[in-house]
Parts: sequence; C-alpha cells; structure tokens
Amino acid sequence: MANTKSAIKAARKTARLTARNKATKTRLKTLHKKFLAAAKGEDKEAAKAAAQAYTSAMDKATKSGVVHKNAASRAKAHTAKAVFAK
Repeated sequence: MANTKSAIKAARKTARLTARNKATKTRLKTLHKKFLAAAKGEDKEAAKAAAQAYTSAMDKATKSGVVHKNAASRAKAHTAKAVFAK
C-alpha cells in the first residue's frame, strides 16, 4: 500500500488511466474486427465506412497516448491498402 500522499494520488491516477486505456484498446480491437469483416464482404461502401471509423478511433487513441504514433500510422496504412485494393 502507498504510504505518502503523493504515492496515494499516483495510485489513484494509475487506476483511472489504466481503465481508460483498457477501454480505448478494447474499442480499437472491436472496430478492427468490424473492419476486417466488412473488408471480406463485397460491399465496398461498408468497408470504407468501417475503415474511416477505425482510422478516426486510432487517431484519437494516438492523441491521448494510448497507441504510439508509428503503430497508428502503420495500422492506418494497412487499412487504407485493404480498402483501396478492392
């Protein structure tokens, strides 16, 4: 258990940020799965919409520091490549 006032605050902050990061990563995984499912289908517009949602969420996660900017850029590039390959 934390002893000092600052350590107690740091523990609270860590718990709060961990919950936020976990929620964000879960949302990203869900959007990625939805994109992959849409990309396998024949509907190009659905794939494009799913890619746009995934890319937007990835940008927001990068801005908040949950995902590294190079990892986000790589994921977005893979998404764009899959969309425009159709």
